[in-house]
Amino acid sequence: MNSFFSYDSPFMRGLEWIVDVIWVNILLVVTSLPIITVGAALAASNDSLRRIREGEAHVTRMYFRAFASNFGKATALWAVYGVIGAALAYTWIVLRIDGLLIPKIAFSVLWVIGFEWVWYLQSRFENTVGATLRNSLLFGISYPLTTIALAAIDAVAIYVVYASFMYLIQGLFLLAVLGPGFVLSMHVPILERTMKAHIAAGAPNTP
Repeated sequence: MNSFFSYDSPFMRGLEWIVDVIWVNILLVVTSLPIITVGAALAASNDSLRRIREGEAHVTRMYFRAFASNFGKATALWAVYGVIGAALAYTWIVLRIDGLLIPKIAFSVLWVIGFEWVWYLQSRFENTVGATLRNSLLFGISYPLTTIALAAIDAVAIYVVYASFMYLIQGLFLLAVLGPGFVLSMHVPILERTMKAHIAAGAPNTP
């Protein structure tokens, strides 16, 4: 029994990881409230979750250090993805024109591909905004299985929220506590594994 609750036991390490993920999620939500800071919050969350996975402590300090260091470039990236995402949402909701269907699908797919990668790349590698935008698409297309896995995780998360809202409203509290932080915690190890060779080289050279 004592070993089960010892600090180094798998149970306690797992519990500590869950607490850290919940705290990162809270920080992500709070720092995203101004809307303009969403990009910096996503980059900081990716960075913090990666460092937690590597065993680093002081989550709050890590998060705000990453938030500050990524703020300028991540905000510029968010301006691109936020505006394009809003425009795409407008075309799907309002502009229901048959002739626009194929372009809407094509641009939406490209947006999703880039969005799945861009915040991790921003948090992991030093690069210009333009290069990060380009690399998010290039890596997303070059590693289709990874991109599909990331998108599938997000799709399942969205469906779980929808199902909980429709059939089990009490579950929304737990989902809110875990939130996007938990989703990103599943993204990070997949991206780290995919980018292992590029990480060893020290730069995200295009594939």
